[in-house]
Amino acid sequence: MSMKLRPFKSIAIFLIAACAHIHWATAQNSTQNEPKTACLSPKNIKAPQLYGIWQVTFTNPPAGLPVKAVMLLEKHAEFSDSLAGIVSRDGVTAKGHTAKSALAGDVEDGFVILDESSNNISISGTWNGELVQASCGSQIKGVWKDTSASASADAPDVPFTMVRRPGW
Repeated sequence: MSMKLRPFKSIAIFLIAACAHIHWATAQNSTQNEPKTACLSPKNIKAPQLYGIWQVTFTNPPAGLPVKAVMLLEKHAEFSDSLAGIVSRDGVTAKGHTAKSALAGDVEDGFVILDESSNNISISGTWNGELVQASCGSQIKGVWKDTSASASADAPDVPFTMVRRPGW
């Protein structure tokens, strides 16, 4: 009789060991066991922490410019501490602006400053934003200004909010 039970004992011991191993591995990967890391202060965020795709929402944009845009920020080709990228707007009809415009700028002490160019020669818009304190570098609020040749001298500052899209 002990001969017949031996295979069952072996299987039972194997299954118990396997379950213990899986439970141990799960516990190692659990984020509940890891200390929570604090966000960087906006003043400590540098250009590389802003690389990625951002959703931009404007408050009361001027006629011809949409309420939403998508922005890609990446490493500047010539200045490694700076930002470069593209802002894409669907349905652009405003003079002096194109559906896709180039961006270049810097981040310093929690402020993001970008110049926009629709023709890669002259500046057609400026972005002056500030990293939101508790957002861990995933939200920027500020104002955009139309500086294209067709903009009026009293073109208003247009408030914007940028939110980083997940997955970058």
